[in-house]
Amino acid sequence: MLTATYTLVALSVEQASVRLSLISFQKYVRTTLMQQNRMTLSQLEYACENLNTLYQACHWRKTEMYLIPALRDATERADHLLDELNRLNQAALTSIRLLQEKLGALADVRDEQVSEVCDSIDAFCAALLKRLEKEEQELFALARNAIAGETWFSIANQLMMHDKHLDEMKRSGLPPAEAAQVAARRRALPGGDVDDGQITLPGLQVLPLVELDDVPRTRIPPSARQLSRDDAVMK
Repeated sequence: MLTATYTLVALSVEQASVRLSLISFQKYVRTTLMQQNRMTLSQLEYACENLNTLYQACHWRKTEMYLIPALRDATERADHLLDELNRLNQAALTSIRLLQEKLGALADVRDEQVSEVCDSIDAFCAALLKRLEKEEQELFALARNAIAGETWFSIANQLMMHDKHLDEMKRSGLPPAEAAQVAARRRALPGGDVDDGQITLPGLQVLPLVELDDVPRTRIPPSARQLSRDDAVMK
């Protein structure tokens, strides 16, 4: 079971990175936006863009692409847990869409609307953090017992090929966020091939810790506001 252990450790490292980003943004919202009486449209756009980026980071995790499909094929005992994870995912997605609906309709956000927006962001972060916790505590344990040895070798190979594609694209000069996105799409599709020119998802990246004094206030381009059509996969 050394291959299973290696694979789960690698997935845990990725989980920790996404968790840190969620906690960082949640802290920024609680310590900054929640203390304001009004919120500018640029701040709302900034929040929506970061939520979208975090959602995409969760969507394209290796756990989502490789481990969950293997577990679903290996046993029906995971069905209830996978349904619960999907409900948490949908709760997060609903929070993003509610905020996106406000864009373009408000010159600024005042008083009770600030609280409403911050509560939606907090609910988003809480839902995905709960999902990550359940994956670590329940999904990984179930996978270790249910997935056969040869399947673990296959998953480990997929992880290595994913990282290989990522390194190749980084060396070709593709920005890291775009390289991660393309590598994820390549490994997710049958045969591992995809037309790079067709990638339209927002950049896949994990946010750094937010420096509260340096939070940008410039407007986000409207084209960056929409969720990718690939979010439908998560419904």
